[in-house]
Amino acid sequence: MTLKELYRKAVEVGMDNDPRGKDLVQKDLEQRKKDYEKLDADEKEFFDAESLSNPYADSRILNGTGDEEVSSALVGVDMEVGEILLALALRQRGEDVDLILAHHPEGRSLANLYQVMGMQADIQARFGVSISMAESLLEKRVSDVEKRLMPTNHTRAVDAARLLGIPFMNLHTPSDNMVASYLQKTFDEQKPYTVGDILDILRQIPEYRQAAGNGAGPKVIQGSTKHKAGKVFVDMTGGTEGPKEIFAGIAQSGINTVVGMHFSEDHRKEAEKHHLNIVIAGHISSDNLGLNLLLDRVIPGGFKVLGCSGFTRVSRA
Repeated sequence: MTLKELYRKAVEVGMDNDPRGKDLVQKDLEQRKKDYEKLDADEKEFFDAESLSNPYADSRILNGTGDEEVSSALVGVDMEVGEILLALALRQRGEDVDLILAHHPEGRSLANLYQVMGMQADIQARFGVSISMAESLLEKRVSDVEKRLMPTNHTRAVDAARLLGIPFMNLHTPSDNMVASYLQKTFDEQKPYTVGDILDILRQIPEYRQAAGNGAGPKVIQGSTKHKAGKVFVDMTGGTEGPKEIFAGIAQSGINTVVGMHFSEDHRKEAEKHHLNIVIAGHISSDNLGLNLLLDRVIPGGFKVLGCSGFTRVSRA
């Protein structure tokens, strides 16, 4: 398949598994097209036209025309200059590396990471949080993340791939959508009785079981394994952490336990105020799960995957 075909398929699968529901994603794309049509010529020059078909600004082909044939990839969670050089070294050793595939954003994907955060409000609204509250609280957090990213030297890895002539792509939110939907469905079906049961369920999943063996397994950071799990909300997509103040709305909605990739200490303290249970499934292990689920859906049989930078291939195909 071509790089462009792989990219398009990954975005489509990500949309199919978006926790907001595909109808809402399509409405978002339609609104972007309307906004684009209202721009004058000068503004259109700098508009990200790719956003008219891909709702995830943090996932892009970073280097390459898209017409390259790809049948193998070096895949990792963070693919920076060191990993780009690793791809070159593997090629020189005779390994087939047609593509460098990252999970976390680089280049333009990193600069525009904040743009995907708006989906958090819609996801929370589906669980009963007031949409006006979620959007209002999110606005400042989005602005803070945008400002934090502005001074970042975000093209370093992309420049390295370009100079070495290696196709480079990252898939962030499509992958995070996969793990969020997968875990939410799992908990909805298995209905864990206690928070401890949530840990047991997670540890049966290969990616989390491996992480537990490496000392980075799922952990309760707020609450107790003996507490009732109640209504479980999986919070694992939407760019990065949302505002800590949203925990008030989450508690009011009837959610009792939040399962996430990572939360800051400030987030934990805010959750404690509202008597919420917080389970950290694990950051890199969750990224592994999301990437594996996505790859199962988008790569053809015989496609070679070399894992590095925290990624281990587990196929469910």
